Amino acid sequence: MNQQTQEAPAQELRQIEMQHFNHPWFVAVWPGMGQIAISAGYYLMAKLGMHVFAEFSPRELFDVEHVEVEGGIIHQSRLPRSRCFVWRDPNQKHDIILFIGEAQPPGGKRAFCQALIQFAKSLGVERVYTFAAMATPMHPEHVSRVFAAATNEEILLELTGLGCKVLEEGHIGGLNGVVLGEAKEAGLPGACLLGEMPHIFSQLMFPGASLAVLKIFSALTGVTIDLDELIEQSDELGRKLGEILAQVEGRLQSARDANEVEPSEEFQPEQEQEEEVVEPEPIPENKLSFENERRIAQLFSEARADRSKSYELKQELDRLNVFHEYENQFLDLFQKPEE
Repeated sequence: MNQQTQEAPAQELRQIEMQHFNHPWFVAVWPGMGQIAISAGYYLMAKLGMHVFAEFSPRELFDVEHVEVEGGIIHQSRLPRSRCFVWRDPNQKHDIILFIGEAQPPGGKRAFCQALIQFAKSLGVERVYTFAAMATPMHPEHVSRVFAAATNEEILLELTGLGCKVLEEGHIGGLNGVVLGEAKEAGLPGACLLGEMPHIFSQLMFPGASLAVLKIFSALTGVTIDLDELIEQSDELGRKLGEILAQVEGRLQSARDANEVEPSEEFQPEQEQEEEVVEPEPIPENKLSFENERRIAQLFSEARADRSKSYELKQELDRLNVFHEYENQFLDLFQKPEE
């Protein structure tokens, strides 16, 4: 590790292997509204068959908030992890370094972003990108647009040429924005790609926005990404949310027609949304059915043979609400490059 990385402010970094990268671009994602960024990051990692090569220590980023209890026995809780994955471009245009943070640290955001950018510069990174969500009044069955904000006019023009809309004003909350501010200060160009999602469903995952972001990123980099699974998920969820919205609007119109509510008492779509959308009941920890356990084992086996299938595995673990239990096993799939 070079001197610049060692001087990063109070951030311990474990670099699993020293590597030389070919004109690398850096992508950073964290959880946020609609899980747009983190879902796109995991999808990119799975479909490109990336592997982990560096990790920041969580001890300087997160404090312990609780302990875990299992069968009456107390265990120390696991802190969120912050890791870098890499994909080697076979066309030798731009290697992709992907940073995935499992959570945004509650404090020290700027110091951590400075350390992250110093590390990126030490690897020869030429551009920095982040993904994020942008809530608008869009209909859930419509195609999500991508808004862009860049550190310079050149990149902004490049993105608008690919169909992005300019984020004219406002702010980008969280590390998705802060890290780009630090990148600009350090002389690294970059941009944030914000996937559009319906504001009335902002508490739900919305794969259509992740899909839109990855389409732009694919066009930008020239990297071919198999988006079939994401397209299928986006279409299915868009239809379901469209049906729910139609029901809400129908009930609202019926209430108006029947003079059942005064205008000042009309409920908001967001409130009806919370009542109408029923998430699957979480599966109690350690109480998966035999069928679900067998399904998970089968998906792990398939993902080991073909890393591109790991996204399907993650979706199933998320559906069953057990990803945190299998996370280390899941990420072991990305420890080494595929042979």
